[in-house]
Amino acid sequence: MIKKLHQGLIKLRHNKVFELFVITVIIVSALEIGAKTYQLSESAVRFTLYLDVFITVFFLVEILIRFIAEERKKDFFKSGWNIFDTLVVVISLMPMQDSEMALLARLVRVFRVLRMISIVPELRVLINSLFKALPRLGYVVLLMFIIFYIYAAVGSYLFHDINPVLWGNIAISMLTLFRVMTFEDWTDIQYETMDVYPMSWIYYMTFIFFTAFAFLNMVIGIVVGVMEEEHLKEREAELEKKNIGKPTLTDLQQQIAALSEQISQLQASQIASGNKKAGE
Repeated sequence: MIKKLHQGLIKLRHNKVFELFVITVIIVSALEIGAKTYQLSESAVRFTLYLDVFITVFFLVEILIRFIAEERKKDFFKSGWNIFDTLVVVISLMPMQDSEMALLARLVRVFRVLRMISIVPELRVLINSLFKALPRLGYVVLLMFIIFYIYAAVGSYLFHDINPVLWGNIAISMLTLFRVMTFEDWTDIQYETMDVYPMSWIYYMTFIFFTAFAFLNMVIGIVVGVMEEEHLKEREAELEKKNIGKPTLTDLQQQIAALSEQISQLQASQIASGNKKAGE
């Protein structure tokens, strides 16, 4: 009975219809959170309260199904997404009314939308790729900060008297350069300094080349490279799941070698028996 229940929960966990229903509930939860930011009538407020109770109970049941369906319970908590889902569900059980932790409960309910990432594999690949790319991005960010610092120091020395609001010190200059890098009305800043220093366009062109073109493309290239690696790992994992119980190429080669050895032994025994008969 217990085994049948366990197998049924495993099938339910991997059922596409059930996954779509979970995604639908997450979307409804997001809409419910957004609706609470508006002025609602008393009937609408009561409806959202009942809906919130249903969503909370459903998420609790869903996380229990996933936990029970796990063959090794310890492996369930090896996944960071499972831990995140569990924390969100547990904290969501806190009452929102007449509680000192009501604000925390409301904030956690906002994060229930992030459960979409743990349900949809493609979103998990994107987030995992972003996290795994962070160590590689660190060096690019460090180099970009050095470029920002050098250009901000030069800009503060040269353009301080032209516009102290934009170039008053190195910190403000870095904010101004960030505006230049994002192309937010950067030509107004350039033309203002060109009235005093006609060749200052070189300053802006070189800065934009290093930051907006070179370094940002490096960031995109690193993230895309890591995403391709993650997609390859996902495909390999899917192939391994599909090939469970199926003989691999190595197994087939070993079987062929064993059969060849048996055939050789049979041939040798036949030859030996034939020689005995000929001798008789």
